[in-house]
Amino acid sequence: MDAYLDDSHVLITGASGGIGHKTTELFLREGAKVTAAYHTKPKELKKLNAQFPNKLLLARVDVREEHQVEELFDQGKAGFGRVDILVANAGVANHQGIGIHEMPLQQWNRTLAVNLTGVFLCAKHFFRNLDEHHADTAALVMIGSTAGVFGEAWYCDYAASKAAMHGLMMSLKNEIVHLAPRGRVNIVNPGWTMTPMAEMALQDEDMVKTILQTVPLRKTAVTEDIASAIVFLSSDRLAGHISGQSITVAGGMEGRVLFSWDEIDI
Repeated sequence: MDAYLDDSHVLITGASGGIGHKTTELFLREGAKVTAAYHTKPKELKKLNAQFPNKLLLARVDVREEHQVEELFDQGKAGFGRVDILVANAGVANHQGIGIHEMPLQQWNRTLAVNLTGVFLCAKHFFRNLDEHHADTAALVMIGSTAGVFGEAWYCDYAASKAAMHGLMMSLKNEIVHLAPRGRVNIVNPGWTMTPMAEMALQDEDMVKTILQTVPLRKTAVTEDIASAIVFLSSDRLAGHISGQSITVAGGMEGRVLFSWDEIDI
């Protein structure tokens, strides 16, 4: 893929996770300069840094803390200049499902703080960067989830945080053009993807079969499937007339199986 991203400056949050790492790698192979923001486990990013020493800048950040997000953008701009593309990918999910009647407020607050407030703070400082460094184009890609489209029983905090991104996107697509006339804002919604976050669930063969009952392509995604969609939407040449759209990368999934066979009493 030639996305015509040579020397574009991309800032990616959650870059040490499965999707974030693969997205960082694809942007680098497209010739972009990348500020890769991580919260934990930068080992694999350091390997990329050895391959692309002049194109990759690593930065640790907690996206819940505005002063850290502001410092992240300052550090990125000091290294590579104006941030042209933001991939707001950082996110958390509780690995053990819990009903709303038992969910601690602390869990709800943490999930929304990372998944939604973190996106707000990164978008805020991305737009400030656009206001300070004028150019015609810019792109913001937020990473949602099929949970935000279909809902997810026992994970209402995660689903709510991802669903709320749609309203944010629909607002920001109309704001960005006042700072960058050809600026665009879109969402990529991954379905089940082979990442460390989903690894435990996807090791359960029965769970995988249940998932695939709703997927026409009858396979789960790999990280490159998601990363390719992100790079596509970031490219002015490939997706320059696409804004305000949510692209679901889930093998054609349209819904979820709500009950296993033994829970259905005909």
